[in-house]
Amino acid sequence: MPSSLKFGTSGLRGLAVDLIGAESRRYAAAFVHYLQGKGVIGEVLVGWDLRASSPEIAGDVIAAIAAAGATAVACGELPTPALAFEALNRRAPAVMVTGSHIPADRNGLKFYSAGGEIDKADEAGILAALGPDPGGMGTATNEPEALRRYRDRYTGMLPYGALRGWRVGVWEHSSVARDLLIDVLDHYGAEVVPLSRSDAFIPVDTEAVSADTLTELAGWVSSHQLDGLISTDGDADRPLLVDETGALIRGDTIGILTARFLHADTVVTPVTSNSSIEGTGEFQEVIRTKVGSPYVIAGMGQGKGIVVGFEANGGVLLGSDVTANGSTLSALPTRDAMLPILSVLGAARAAGQTLSQLTATLPPRFARSDRLEHVPQERSAALMEKLAADAADFFKPQGTIKATSTLDGMRFELSSGDVIHYRPSGNAPELRCYTEASTAERAEDLLGWGLKAAEAVVR
Repeated sequence: MPSSLKFGTSGLRGLAVDLIGAESRRYAAAFVHYLQGKGVIGEVLVGWDLRASSPEIAGDVIAAIAAAGATAVACGELPTPALAFEALNRRAPAVMVTGSHIPADRNGLKFYSAGGEIDKADEAGILAALGPDPGGMGTATNEPEALRRYRDRYTGMLPYGALRGWRVGVWEHSSVARDLLIDVLDHYGAEVVPLSRSDAFIPVDTEAVSADTLTELAGWVSSHQLDGLISTDGDADRPLLVDETGALIRGDTIGILTARFLHADTVVTPVTSNSSIEGTGEFQEVIRTKVGSPYVIAGMGQGKGIVVGFEANGGVLLGSDVTANGSTLSALPTRDAMLPILSVLGAARAAGQTLSQLTATLPPRFARSDRLEHVPQERSAALMEKLAADAADFFKPQGTIKATSTLDGMRFELSSGDVIHYRPSGNAPELRCYTEASTAERAEDLLGWGLKAAEAVVR
């Protein structure tokens, strides 16, 4: 297996050149054989995003499915949650070809069993079933209605005309949901302003939006007099929202607002999410997990009542059926961008508030995050070892350590209440840093210090 290919927090990922051809066929065949060992497999759905390598990889996956004795069903270019929704409704497994937010020279495969996202045990089963390249030139039946059925899921969750009177920008870039977002906003009566469509793939990480991009987004909000701006990452399972002042609404804030809009009883979220969720006092239980949807999904299985999960990137997972505007949304335990986007916009409109006024209703706890790119795992490990050996000395310039968590990476709460959290990425050569403080300025300063201090170790 080429060294770049590995399972991380969200499926198999690596360099596109390593995945095209034999390796994508090997993994797709292994997935089918692994499932066949547990029962009869009839059809396997396949979808893909807009990056240049995805159609070719999807063709390889389709060929492998046919070679393994199953029927491939091509659902075309669509959001990952749309493919997952179709698969759950058909009780069929699925493979999504996507690298999500990672650079264009990379790609990945995300696997779904008939019951939803695979877990770590399933990953081990796929690896155990890996065999030689099955080859083949298999064909697929087409399913053009999968995207429409996903759209229909959300066209009743807000009142008719709920967004009438608002100007909402849609940063199209290369999001596979760009046309869908415009369609759904138009359905609810918003005046839609499409922005910056791209034929080339643009990697948008909703957890680490660059300063230049933030400036550009704020400029669009101002020049077009927008009430808000929305977008997603490449495969549309992570939302991006900007308020009417041009400020980015963090993903974990989006998750909290969505959980509140859906009247959640139990909220499940990774340790990296803002602690203001506990501060709201609005939820019966908050369950913290490691980073990654498999861990959030496992945590949701412990929840009671209406269960909503979300990650710090804003992707929301619905762990139980909910009713919104008299419309039932069935459980969809995979990251979704459409649900949180509509929930936040709908909540603001229902309350007669701007987006900034809505976010101001949460406890004043400010979080920031960024990453150091091109950091090999062994260098990230060196930082973790240094912190394990003498974190007190490392953080001495910022204060004394009050509490430490090693649930995922290393998270340090200082006596001041400030938080610094380092976590090596599970699917890319990156080191992520998360900070939290009582003011936005302090959180920014802490992030800058945290990145600089880490860089001195890992470079």
